[in-house]
Amino acid sequence: MIIVKAPLRISFVGGGTDLPGFYTKHSGCVLSATIDKFIYLAIKPVPLVNDFILKYQVTEIVKHPKEFKNNRVREALLDYGIVNNGIEIASFADIPAKTGLGSSSSFSTALMIGLNAFSGKKISKLEAAEEACRLEIELLKEPIGKQDQYAAAFGGFNIFKFQKDGRVDVEPVFLDYKKQHDLERHMLLFFTGISRAASSVLKGQSAAIDDKIEVYKKIAKSTLLFKEKLLAGDIRGMAELLSDGWMSKRSLAENISNSLIDMFFDSGLRAGAWGGKMLGAGGGGCILFLASPDKHEHIRDAMTTCAVANHLPEFKEISVKFTKLGAGILFDAERACFT
Repeated sequence: MIIVKAPLRISFVGGGTDLPGFYTKHSGCVLSATIDKFIYLAIKPVPLVNDFILKYQVTEIVKHPKEFKNNRVREALLDYGIVNNGIEIASFADIPAKTGLGSSSSFSTALMIGLNAFSGKKISKLEAAEEACRLEIELLKEPIGKQDQYAAAFGGFNIFKFQKDGRVDVEPVFLDYKKQHDLERHMLLFFTGISRAASSVLKGQSAAIDDKIEVYKKIAKSTLLFKEKLLAGDIRGMAELLSDGWMSKRSLAENISNSLIDMFFDSGLRAGAWGGKMLGAGGGGCILFLASPDKHEHIRDAMTTCAVANHLPEFKEISVKFTKLGAGILFDAERACFT
């Protein structure tokens, strides 16, 4: 058995500039950090019978990978030629999908690492990110960017620069423990209870990039300013940049925000938050605020009031800390070791 672990992420600034419609013309830039919430995959051969078994929210048992409904696993197995001998794959997650924390690409990154290990090959962080991008963008034709795959693979605080030729440069941001802890103390993260598929939001956004090119350039440039404030420990300054970035992003397409999301955001600001943003593509998912700790209870109350008034029973606060861990193998029975 092989067990793989991949982190989820918070994307602070630059989101959307990792879409090929932008970076192939102007180069994109994103600053993100991984958090202590993970996707886990267990992969093992199937003894005696030649079945292909997949367990996630549902269980699929088929005789050939082409029969899988799960498109990521189906296309990955077919692409890697794992079609003759049975395999069982089980997925577990600390946070549900469609919350804006990059879980789909974390799954893909873990899957690429696991399937390569299953075939006897160890791949690098860069290879894992590139393979996950190839799976999602080239094989599945999803209208998404590259930031989540790289964030999951590398872990920690990073600036990702998306070059016109498709290359991605990874620039780690080394934040000392005290500043990291202080940032964690000022963060509030809520799942609004509104789920959405990122690809459905990004499809419309990608189609309108040329009409919003100056907005994208502004979003890309904000990453370096955010880095300066991050390293200086200027949390209020970071919060203001988050809000500015969200205002820019919500102008990119009609389905990025709506009246309910605006209600959550505005209520948080009125309750004392310095700034914040919706995470991921928009349209739902998680909302992040930065605020003085003495305002946190007021913000929690405001968020809960919004959720109750709009009948969102899945609303909840998510406690998170940052992690430096990128995706990797936790256990490989073939080598009989933990890593």
